[in-house]
Amino acid sequence: MNPEFSALVLNTLRNASNQDARFLKPAEQQLRLWETQPGFYSTLLAIFSNYEIEVNVRWLAVLYFKNGVDRYWRRSAPNAISEEEKTMLRQNLLHNFSEPVHQLAVQLAVLIAKIARFDCPKEWQELLPRVLEAVRHKDELHQERALLTLYHVVKALSSKRLAADRRMFHDLTVNIFNYILYLWDNHMQQILHLISQKDFNVSASLEKSLLSLRVLRKLIVHGMKSPHEVQDAVRFMSLVFHRIPEFLHCRKALEDRNNLRELLEKSLIVLTKVLHDVLELHPFSFVQFIRSSLECTVSLCFTPAGEGLLFERFRVQCLNLIKGILFCPEYKPAKVIEETKEPATLEAHRIKMEFFSYSTLTEICRRLLTNYFLLTEEDLEAWDNDAEEFATDEGGETWKFSLRPCTEVLFLTLFHEFRQTLTPLILDMVQKVTREPATEDMRTILEKDAVYNAVGLAAFELFDDIDFDNWFLEVLLQELKLKTSSYRIIRRRVTWLIGQWVGVKLSPELRPILYEALLPLLDEHEDLVVRLAAANTLKAPVDDFEFNTDQFLPYLESSVGLLYTLLEQASECDTKMTVLHVLSFIIERVGSQIRPHTAALVHYLPHLWDMSSHHNMLRCAIVSTLVHLVQGLGTLSEKLQSFLLPVIAHSTDLNQPPHVYLLEDGLDLWWAVIENAPSSSPDLLQVAGSIFPLLELGSENMRTCLHIVQGYILLAPQEFLQNYGQNLVSSCCSMITDIRPEGMVLVMRCVEVVLRVFPEEGSDLFHPLLSSVLSSLLQNEDFPMVASMYLSLLARVILHNQRVFAKLLQDKASEKGQQTEEVLSSMLDIWLEKMPLVHPVERRKLLGLALTSMITSNMVVIHDRFCGLLLAVNEVLNDIIRTEDPEAMIDSLVLTNSDELHQDHDEETEHDKRKRELSIHDPVHTVALREYLCTQMNAIQQSLGQSTFELLMSTVDAETLQQLKEYIRA
Repeated sequence: MNPEFSALVLNTLRNASNQDARFLKPAEQQLRLWETQPGFYSTLLAIFSNYEIEVNVRWLAVLYFKNGVDRYWRRSAPNAISEEEKTMLRQNLLHNFSEPVHQLAVQLAVLIAKIARFDCPKEWQELLPRVLEAVRHKDELHQERALLTLYHVVKALSSKRLAADRRMFHDLTVNIFNYILYLWDNHMQQILHLISQKDFNVSASLEKSLLSLRVLRKLIVHGMKSPHEVQDAVRFMSLVFHRIPEFLHCRKALEDRNNLRELLEKSLIVLTKVLHDVLELHPFSFVQFIRSSLECTVSLCFTPAGEGLLFERFRVQCLNLIKGILFCPEYKPAKVIEETKEPATLEAHRIKMEFFSYSTLTEICRRLLTNYFLLTEEDLEAWDNDAEEFATDEGGETWKFSLRPCTEVLFLTLFHEFRQTLTPLILDMVQKVTREPATEDMRTILEKDAVYNAVGLAAFELFDDIDFDNWFLEVLLQELKLKTSSYRIIRRRVTWLIGQWVGVKLSPELRPILYEALLPLLDEHEDLVVRLAAANTLKAPVDDFEFNTDQFLPYLESSVGLLYTLLEQASECDTKMTVLHVLSFIIERVGSQIRPHTAALVHYLPHLWDMSSHHNMLRCAIVSTLVHLVQGLGTLSEKLQSFLLPVIAHSTDLNQPPHVYLLEDGLDLWWAVIENAPSSSPDLLQVAGSIFPLLELGSENMRTCLHIVQGYILLAPQEFLQNYGQNLVSSCCSMITDIRPEGMVLVMRCVEVVLRVFPEEGSDLFHPLLSSVLSSLLQNEDFPMVASMYLSLLARVILHNQRVFAKLLQDKASEKGQQTEEVLSSMLDIWLEKMPLVHPVERRKLLGLALTSMITSNMVVIHDRFCGLLLAVNEVLNDIIRTEDPEAMIDSLVLTNSDELHQDHDEETEHDKRKRELSIHDPVHTVALREYLCTQMNAIQQSLGQSTFELLMSTVDAETLQQLKEYIRA
């Protein structure tokens, strides 16, 4: 090793650990340059192995080494570390089992594990023997560091999934499981003995036992195919049930020694994770431990045996284990039990049914409601100190991992599994709390709250057992009228309970009574938690498929006003998001009826947007609300564009980090603004330029982006194509090079809109793309929808711009080295083959019009396919001609003034009106195909002369000719 280079690297690492940017930046740059230099990692190893060097410098050396392993250890990696250097590194890494700094020891163990994942066992056969030898070392630190390394190596190897790697890990497990089990049990016995003797000098033993236990967990879960067939594994699992209560009692004896308590708690959690993992990954191996698991967990959580011993995270693990056993699909027999094929499934089911007797079930359920469901003093204190945080925590991340939601899920699991047994108990508890008079006694209030919680959770299960309409009218409405301070708990719970049952069994005719009951609960003088519960409950009937707008309209103004006041008064982002969510639902459901009640909200949202610059999720809720608001306001939303357009620009700007959160809603808002704009504006047109970078993404938002483009084409056709036409052509040509058929159809529809709005200029503008379309069609595109769009575009070019169509044929002929007629011939053959697959009938008529226009071209390729052309046109006529009046054959697709006058357009957006106007002038709806065919047939007859014409008609089959004569004669 070069001493000068080593000194230089050491000095650079010192500079890289300096907070002064003058030293830090150049040092980091230099270290990046050295990453691929031979000997760099050997130098790093020497530096972090030298205990006399500063810890922060050694730490940095380990991190750079780890990063190098990720990037350059594989043989196939560019600038890979040489095999010679890797050999030396592997040898010297195993001399570091005396690292004095724990954090560095962890990093070193992870580093060794990363290399082991690449090289073990082929290139690093001595790793595991050396580590196990170090585990047997007499020195405490040496042994602990070796166990730490063994754990991370085993963890890394257990994550490999190839068959050969799994076999290797299985062999490793066979070789070391017994010894690690002996090591863990030996440490455990020693710890238990010392603590029983009031000797608390057990920290080192606890560390080593925890590491041993973690190794055992990985080995039994990932290193054994059938743990129940391995004697040592069965012994280990049996030991788990003995150690859990012993550890809990030891933990209680260590109340004033937090570091030891923490280590014991970690061990207890790992023990429960062993059970969880074996249950999940080896359910049939777990069958013999079902009873022991249930007896242990139920005893600890639902009998006096666990009082004073449990801590929350352990209790959560226990309850989840019970739920896991109940949920396990391998333990559920067929509906007809005798048809179950797996004997282990029947055995598991038998054990479950025997354990969950009537008395056990009812006791668990009763304790869940009377102990676990009760709000605690800490809950009520949090409610008083910060009502918003209390209300939002119950739906947030912290709530998901706390005890009460875990108990609620367990309750539902039990209730679903044993409904017949538990329903009478719940109904009895409901009757009991309902009969009790209103009181200020907190225990009584909390128990009622818990029972109502259970009824709300099990709403679907209790559907046939509770007359909810009667209960709502006779009991729950009265509960909501009790305004004492303590009774806020019941008002909040009853409000939530009603929300749970609205979509289950509350009669639609009772909705007005519900609205009347909720409005006082939204009042600003009500408790904030109750107001939020009322807001969420108000969303339930509004979001229900039986929602009746007319029923809600009398309460619309009050609801929006009260929700707006709550939104304005709330200080937490989560609260504001909740209220905005409810407002969005209401606005969406009542549509244009919202218009008289939006003034305050419209005035407030710009202020809220400015306030929420650092809260992306709140801004998402604002944008989502704006989408529904614009849709409800319709053309009136034009007045909001000075606010809406900057919001759209910010939300859809790929250079702004918040676009990750806001893009989808921002595009929806953009589309809503375009859809409802009665006219264009310079500002609205200026924003349009931002759409093209989004089209280049080719993401799941492409559909909305293309809708926006189509909206602009109809809203401001001249201005949009003048400013952005070339951008659009470039984007479309780029997109169709690598896109799925569904996306291709979307792009083609967008191009078709341009051709419909600008029948002649559009063909010139999109000439490059139309050339690609013709090429793809000639390759006989297999997807009917894509082929249909190709043919539609070419049909419009044929009808409106023969010059461009001729140029397309000439270009393709030059490219292929063919005559123009040959290209046209190939195109027509594919056209006639695909035409029966084209849908809807409007597109087939468009293609029929184009074919009809080609009849008079007097080209040989047309005359050669004259029969096929007429057959295709005849089939279109069969689909579109109405023959109610024998004297008149009416083209059903041609729009008349009468048709337009009698159509109902009340719910049309401005974009819908523009589309309708475009359709009115489309040849499909203005040209009668039968009359056009008659004109063309007369023209070709005059052009060819009678004898030549008759000769041409003789090529048409008799059936087609007969149908043709009927249409022409009429």
